[in-house]
Amino acid sequence: MFRYSFQRLLLALTVSVALSFATFLLLNFATDPAYAIAGEDAELEVVEQIREDYGFNRPVLVRYGEWAVGVLQGDFGESYYWNKPVSELVVDRAPITLRLAFLSLAVTILLAIPLGIIAALNPNTFVDRFALGFAVSAQAIPNFWLGLIMIILFAVNWRIFPVSGDDTLLHFVLPAFVLGASSVPAVMRLTRTGMLDVMESDYIRTARAKGYSGVALVKRHAIRNAILPVISVLAVQLGSKFSGSVITETIFAINGLGRLALESILGGDIPTLQLLIFIFAIVFVMMNLLADILNAALDPRLRIAG
Repeated sequence: MFRYSFQRLLLALTVSVALSFATFLLLNFATDPAYAIAGEDAELEVVEQIREDYGFNRPVLVRYGEWAVGVLQGDFGESYYWNKPVSELVVDRAPITLRLAFLSLAVTILLAIPLGIIAALNPNTFVDRFALGFAVSAQAIPNFWLGLIMIILFAVNWRIFPVSGDDTLLHFVLPAFVLGASSVPAVMRLTRTGMLDVMESDYIRTARAKGYSGVALVKRHAIRNAILPVISVLAVQLGSKFSGSVITETIFAINGLGRLALESILGGDIPTLQLLIFIFAIVFVMMNLLADILNAALDPRLRIAG
C-alpha cells in the first residue's frame, strides 16, 4: 500500500509541476505583463521601462524558475491589480470557496445517493425513470442559467434567501445548490449501478433467505459495498467544485477564489491568476490522488496492478 501511494504521489507532483509550467508559459504568451501594469493606452517608453524594472525582458524559463523558487519559499509575488501580496488575497478568500465547496458536496450527497438507491430498488419503473430524468436534466442545465433561476424564484419573488453575498450561512444555500446539482448525475448513476450489481449478488440472496428485507437489507448489507466506488468519486468532485466555482461565485457575488480568478483575468493580474490556477490544479490533482488511494484501500486488486 505504501509503494502504491508513493507512486501515485510522485505522479501527482509531476503533473502539478507540468501544469504550473504550462500555465506560466500560456499566461505570459497570451498577454504582455508590462501592458497589464501600465495600461493599454500607455506610451511605449513607459511600457519598456516597466518591462526593464520588472525583468519581463528576460527569458521565460528564467522567470519561471524564479517564480517556482519563490513558491517553494512562500513568496507568491505581488499583485499588479491590487498592489498587495498575492498570498494575502488567497488567504482572505480561500475559506469562502472551501465553505462553498463542502456545502455543495453535501448537496450532491443528499440528492444523488438517495436517488440512486431508490432508482436501483425500483428498476425500470416510473421511479427509476424519474430519477434518471432528473439526473439528465441536472446535467443539461448550465450553472449560470440555474443560478439566475434560483435568484429570481427564491431571492426576488419569494425572498427566502439573500440575493448575493457571503456574510451568513443563508447566503450559501442557493450557490451551494447550484454548484452541487451539477455533480448529481454522475454520483446518482454510479450509486444506481453499484446498487443494481450488489442486489444481484449471492450474499444478498443469502441475507434475504435469513429474513432481511427493505431498509434493513439495504442498510446492513447492500449499501456498504455499493457505496465504495462513490466515495472515491466524491473526492474528485470536491476538487472540481473547489476549482470550478468561478461562474457560481460570480453570479452570487461571492468573494471567493473563483471570483478572484475572474477579476484577475479582467485586470490582467498575471501573478494572482498564475497562483490561482496552480492552486486549483494542485487541489484537483490531490483529490484524484486521494481517490486513487481510497480505491486501492478498498480494492486490493488495484494495489497489485499498481
